[in-house]
Amino acid sequence: MFRFFLTRLLTFVPTFVGVTLISFAFIRVLPGDPIIVMAGERGMSEARYQELREQFGFDQPVLVQFWDYLTGILHGDLGMSYVTKKPVWDEFFALFPATVELSLCAIVLAICLGLPAGVIAAVNRGKFFDRALMSTALVGYSMPIFWWALLLIIVFSGTLGWTPVSGRIDLLYYFPDATGFMLIDSLMSGQKGAFASAISHLILPSIVLATIPLAVIARQTRSAMLEVLGEDYIRTARAKGLSPMRVSGLHALRNALIPVVTVIGLSVGVLLAGAILTETIFSWPGIGKWMVDSIYRRDYPVVQGGLLLIAGMVMIVNLIVDLLYGVINPKIRKR
Repeated sequence: MFRFFLTRLLTFVPTFVGVTLISFAFIRVLPGDPIIVMAGERGMSEARYQELREQFGFDQPVLVQFWDYLTGILHGDLGMSYVTKKPVWDEFFALFPATVELSLCAIVLAICLGLPAGVIAAVNRGKFFDRALMSTALVGYSMPIFWWALLLIIVFSGTLGWTPVSGRIDLLYYFPDATGFMLIDSLMSGQKGAFASAISHLILPSIVLATIPLAVIARQTRSAMLEVLGEDYIRTARAKGLSPMRVSGLHALRNALIPVVTVIGLSVGVLLAGAILTETIFSWPGIGKWMVDSIYRRDYPVVQGGLLLIAGMVMIVNLIVDLLYGVINPKIRKR
């Protein structure tokens, strides 16, 4: 097991270097000078422009800039934001709870709907429910996130007025940011209606963010269930006279969950990627919106550091999933 863990851990090194290089190059291939963007319409003198270029190191060759960036990372320094003058670490961890809260709600929604949908489709293979559920899953997987989000906003916020369009809570409520998680903080505040307001702001972003993972989980669950339902021990369970509910829910689903758990773990990357677009559309103050705003402002340290931290989280989650899969299925460790 230790060798398996060490092998997986060693893959971090080339991946980390690759992500570092990509995050460094990504923001620099975009058009626009960050100093000119910072100056805005007011502009600045040539002397001040040169002074800032030297201050931020833009007067150095690109390779020197990359080396400085790499050595900074190895010392745990992701740099300071050009705009807010705050360390990237501080900004990231201040906004991180908002993204985690949204992602958790989305993955819980995807699991609660995707697992039963996959089981129902497998049990009713080839029937109406199977075709309807899998067609819906395919549409959900293929649908552009921004189009789906705008459609929900038009219907449920603009037309029906049931849900708010943006933000995490109504401006009517104010309380200290104790944990960063709005659902917990609103409950702790004791203000009547604050928790309901936080819930109402989570509904549409969670649905949008959960759409693709839900479709993937439903399809994976159906596929795994169909494979398990063809096993001999399932036929034996049926021959013993066990009810279809007991056979499917207890014996088949438990063994079909192994690949599904892997898919759920890998969905973390999908959630983080989808959060960038979802948070921008719903003005959700999380990591995704922070990254997009920083790209517009050409805030190099924030974009580089944000991409690196997100990639690091995805790698850690994938490592945990690999290790859990290796624990569940010993054959994986021997490959």
